[in-house]
Amino acid sequence: MNLIKKRDKPFMTPVSAVADLSLAPDTLPQGILPMQRLAELVATGVVSSDTPFDDDQIQPASIDLRLGARAWRVRASYLPRGRTVTERLPDVVMHEMDLSKGAVFESGCVYIAELQERLDLPRGVTARANPKSSTGRVDVFVRLLSDRGALFDDVVEGYSGPIYVEIAPQTFSVLARTGTRLNQLRLKRGHSPKLYTFDCGVDLTGELVGFRARRHAGIIDLDHIEGHDPRKYWEPLYQNAGQLLLDPGEFYILASKGNVEIPVLEAAEMLPIDPSVGEFRVHYAGFFDPGFGTKEADALGSKGVLEVRCHETPFLLEDGQTVARLVYEPLTERPIKLYGETGSTYQRQGLKLSKHFKPW
Repeated sequence: MNLIKKRDKPFMTPVSAVADLSLAPDTLPQGILPMQRLAELVATGVVSSDTPFDDDQIQPASIDLRLGARAWRVRASYLPRGRTVTERLPDVVMHEMDLSKGAVFESGCVYIAELQERLDLPRGVTARANPKSSTGRVDVFVRLLSDRGALFDDVVEGYSGPIYVEIAPQTFSVLARTGTRLNQLRLKRGHSPKLYTFDCGVDLTGELVGFRARRHAGIIDLDHIEGHDPRKYWEPLYQNAGQLLLDPGEFYILASKGNVEIPVLEAAEMLPIDPSVGEFRVHYAGFFDPGFGTKEADALGSKGVLEVRCHETPFLLEDGQTVARLVYEPLTERPIKLYGETGSTYQRQGLKLSKHFKPW
């Protein structure tokens, strides 16, 4: 279903045109906006682009963001903090990159890239970004930047301007181009409270319990689906008495002990760092959309895939140990499509690498 009405002109309608949507009043339901409301915001210019939106760009509770034409290799990550993103660039820029024909983002380096989308948020609506699942599973760390912003990934109400993405491949060098989707955006009305949390344990009981990334592997083309031999990039990890020793600096793909379910009127985010569960980072890609793992979407039994990087000291994981926490939030209403209903790589998943790799 195409939710976005096509236009002959770019999607640049001013924010005043959304007054009839009545997004801001406190009397309206508060929470994360579902896909039909996101489509309205795209059609009226709250989320706009100089190029037409793709038909599949709007997900049940998020919008995929696309790389623009330019990126810059920078010496260091930064926050604009009262200045625009490009005003800060001269302090750290090394060289500019043309993404129109594709460019390699090298592991261990930091980049800033333009996004095709821009925001014109009305009063009462904020935005938050996270990496897409496929981005996190190849160990590419991405964060959203907005002009004058003091935080990564969060965009304040009333913000009007361009948005950018910081890209920092950790293990693999990757090939990306204009239009590649690395992160996604949620829009939220009001300040709805968190509903509850879910402790996520790790499953170390199967014959194959995970994968460890190989150092010095080849480049991954982020737009080439099932185009890479997983054995050239990953080392399989097999069951060892329900334990796994994490080595500092290494990157692992593991699976949750239990199934993960996101009710149709809720969305969830996996906390990226929680020092109380161990000295490692879990899950670069934190958004779970409504319908993931649910009976309504014919997906009971879906696991959560865990992207794990150990910090300075080795850490011994045991089967069932809590490694992450999901935080659930309400939607303002049920989305007209649930996660996976129009096709998804990760619905009904078990232990699974990113969509860039052929089946193991």
